[in-house]
Amino acid sequence: MEKNNIVQNAEEKVKKYFEFVDEVKEYNQEKVLKAFYNNKIGLEHFASVSGYGHDDMGREALDNVFADIFRAEKAVVRNHFVSGTHTLACCLFGNLRYGEKLVSVAGAPYDTMEEVIGTRGDKRASLIGHGVLYDEVPLIDNMDVDFEGIRNKIDETVNMVLIQRSRGYSLRKSLNIETIKKIIEIVKEKNPKCICFVDNCYGEFVEKLEPLEVGADLIAGSLIKNPGGGIVEAGGYVAGKEEYVNQAAYRLTAPGIGSEGGAMLNQLRLIFQGIFMAPSIVSEAVKGAILASQVFEDMGFISTPKPHEIRTDLIQTIKFGAPEPLLEFCKTLQMYSPIESYLTPVPDGVPGYDDKLIMAGGSFIEGSTIELSADGPVRPPYAVYMQGGLNYAHVKIALKGIVEKLV
Repeated sequence: MEKNNIVQNAEEKVKKYFEFVDEVKEYNQEKVLKAFYNNKIGLEHFASVSGYGHDDMGREALDNVFADIFRAEKAVVRNHFVSGTHTLACCLFGNLRYGEKLVSVAGAPYDTMEEVIGTRGDKRASLIGHGVLYDEVPLIDNMDVDFEGIRNKIDETVNMVLIQRSRGYSLRKSLNIETIKKIIEIVKEKNPKCICFVDNCYGEFVEKLEPLEVGADLIAGSLIKNPGGGIVEAGGYVAGKEEYVNQAAYRLTAPGIGSEGGAMLNQLRLIFQGIFMAPSIVSEAVKGAILASQVFEDMGFISTPKPHEIRTDLIQTIKFGAPEPLLEFCKTLQMYSPIESYLTPVPDGVPGYDDKLIMAGGSFIEGSTIELSADGPVRPPYAVYMQGGLNYAHVKIALKGIVEKLV
């Protein structure tokens, strides 16, 4: 196949899948719009207070909008969360105590969570270092959720299960809402008091339902991924049952303060606008991922998910089997980025990860992965994890450049 035609031919094959993506977008956009209407959002909610941040009506309204969107009793949305990992850590440390047990039910969590839990890194600073017990339910063939294994592992001694929706740096399947629902049903059948906590990063607005709507107790994610709409500068959110959200907020600030303090530093308008834009931006990224999947399948590489598969997150994985195409992919994607296109990414150590990573993505917001980016650990099977794209056209243009280099 002529290399100039690879992307165009792939696009013709996948256009039929875009109709469903648009259907999901419109459903979620209406849900977001209703949340703004129900909470009577006005210009007064963009004003910012200083100091302790007491009596911030905009911050309170923002929390209520997120709670409505995600069908939560309560939400806490803050620019004070420095990353998705920090947001998840607040949920875990806030809700688990000495002698209580956490079980990761979809295999090992992604790399940065290993240090939070304590299976790697500074044990004293971790959950395990604070006396929390930890166990995992391995995946079947490192790919599929082991429902029977979950049934056998969960009992009255388990206080929380961690359900990681997206795949992280692994080739296992991302968990769609139906799979999450089945996991939660099994857990609640074995122990109704067990907290079902979903790491929702990369999953928001990809499907019509969110994890809280199928029985989850607590979810968390980053604002420089899906719900930030590509314009939010920093932060994260926690949503779910009020008691669990409060405990996470106490960990973010302090007992007695919780969600009642914290100046938003003139970020409110951006966060309101970001969540409003999010369903449309997410749909653009999903379309780009579907196109990328078809392009690399046509080139003979193994890509997951497949083009026809219903998406539950933004991640597109391409397995190269050798380091050279992985490095070339990231270098070329950097060349087609709007910011710092003149730089050449090289593998290097990154805090929280054991292997060297190569990371590409000239984003307007540092580390934003709702913007087009790609990264991967330089280790077998030498897979790249591509995500994001503020508009489909940018993804398509970048894929043409990558194909030019790889062919």
